[in-house]
Amino acid sequence: MTRLSSYFLPTRKEAPADAEALSHKLLVRAGLARQLGAGMWSWLPAGWRAHRKAEQIVREELDAIGAQEVLMPVLQPAELWKKSGRYAIEELFKLKDRRDAELVLALTHEEAVTYHVAGEVRSYRDLPFSLYHFQTKERDEARPRAGVLRTREFIMKDAYTFDRDEEGLAAHYDRYIGAYDKIFDRTGLEWYRVESDVGMMGGIGAHEYMAPCAAGENDVALTDAGYAANMEIAGAAPKPVEGLPEALDKPEAVETPGATTIEALTGFLGIPAGATIKAFPTIVEGQGPVLVVIRGDHRLNEFKLQNAMGAPVRPATEEEVRDVFGAVGGFIGPVGARVEVVADEALRGLHGMVAGGNEPDIHLRGVEPGRDFEARWADVRQVEPGDTVDGAPVRIEPAIEVGNIFKLGTRYSEPLGATYLDENGVERAIWMGSYGIGPARIVAAAVEQFADDAGISWPRALAPWDVELVTLGKPGEEAREIADRLYEELKAEGLDVLYDDRDASPGEKFADAELLGVPLRLTVGKKSVEAGEVEAQIRRGQEKRSLPLEGAAAAAAELWRGLA
Repeated sequence: MTRLSSYFLPTRKEAPADAEALSHKLLVRAGLARQLGAGMWSWLPAGWRAHRKAEQIVREELDAIGAQEVLMPVLQPAELWKKSGRYAIEELFKLKDRRDAELVLALTHEEAVTYHVAGEVRSYRDLPFSLYHFQTKERDEARPRAGVLRTREFIMKDAYTFDRDEEGLAAHYDRYIGAYDKIFDRTGLEWYRVESDVGMMGGIGAHEYMAPCAAGENDVALTDAGYAANMEIAGAAPKPVEGLPEALDKPEAVETPGATTIEALTGFLGIPAGATIKAFPTIVEGQGPVLVVIRGDHRLNEFKLQNAMGAPVRPATEEEVRDVFGAVGGFIGPVGARVEVVADEALRGLHGMVAGGNEPDIHLRGVEPGRDFEARWADVRQVEPGDTVDGAPVRIEPAIEVGNIFKLGTRYSEPLGATYLDENGVERAIWMGSYGIGPARIVAAAVEQFADDAGISWPRALAPWDVELVTLGKPGEEAREIADRLYEELKAEGLDVLYDDRDASPGEKFADAELLGVPLRLTVGKKSVEAGEVEAQIRRGQEKRSLPLEGAAAAAAELWRGLA
């Protein structure tokens, strides 16, 4: 019985003062979630219903491709994470028990699942298979934000595939892509699958599932021709430089007093920013100093740079710029550089460029990359709006990451000893894949994408209830008796119904219904009973209809089934 008179749904008129994301505001106002501490959230009954709806969609589609549900602990021995090389991750909670044993609170479960598989799989006959679970994750998040979108504790579905070789992993990966596509179609979200960086997970390939919305903390590069990539790895052909200076036979020094920024330099020389070379003195861990150069109108992409160098990178200090690079800040350039130069691909083939002269207040004009300095070429810039992929212009949109999939390869099986004997008795490492989905992020993305000025407007698949029934009659009145009967008839039709039977004003009931955003609202009052009707309102678009009182439950069920 879901009667609002005895249901814990603490709605609020005002959003929390610190709330910026729309989902943060509405999940609190609609009584779906409450904050316990920084990055720590409790799901209240209505919110948990929506969360479980998302979980069930995921569960059904994974079961359909043969994945098997398990449950692994959050508390784990630190030794596993040391073996995998991930113990040093800053976001990993580390602790000790009363016996001083080192433990961690898992932020993913690659180590745990690989440990179990390593202890059980012996032969190629034991492969392939796939395991998944829904489990709490802990993350020592530096800056929790946006309500349930970036938290320190959250529930995630993580799945893992185990195969004999790369070909088997690719086939399993494709099955998960199919399952994920169906999952996100079923949620009712607008979404897209993008190429992404493997990040802390490691491995040989990855994709992310993104739900576009203003609160998204990930930027995605898209084209109408179907290209989609996370900005961390997105690549595109750069817009050409308009007004590029004429080529010179060799670089010429020009005095540029105080021109330490691209803006100052372009103003002083009267050239476009794209005609300048921006330099980044950089220290590569384990390799030493390099000078990274890009077009002056572009931005450095640190993820791409780190991938290109195969190691973590950091900016050089002022002292290192002086002593190692032999230059001063604002006037450093690639011509005559003391260290290796890494040049962005967008500089290839350009001429007449202006670069730092490695002397105070001096720049060089007429610089031609490849002629005047040798470089290691790499794509290390941030894609910009208006760049093109196969001729189609790029646009950039913010989005929420709601799922990710990784080809781990042997990244975890090798250090954790997960092997099998092949047909010839040769020991080989198991090939793995990892696949995550955040139900809380699905819920928040739905709020973000479909809310209006009145509140939430749930997709049918994620709504905590199918129908909200509002009675305007008081106990003993005919309207109340009819509403009570309709409540039972709606349930008999297989609908999940929230019945607002509170002793509250019609205005309060309607405002709360709009805020909560159940897809279909039915209202029974004295006027509607006299007219022999039930008032129906489709939440999305607030379209109103009248249903005949006789057979109203069946008519409502049919109407509900046609909603998005």
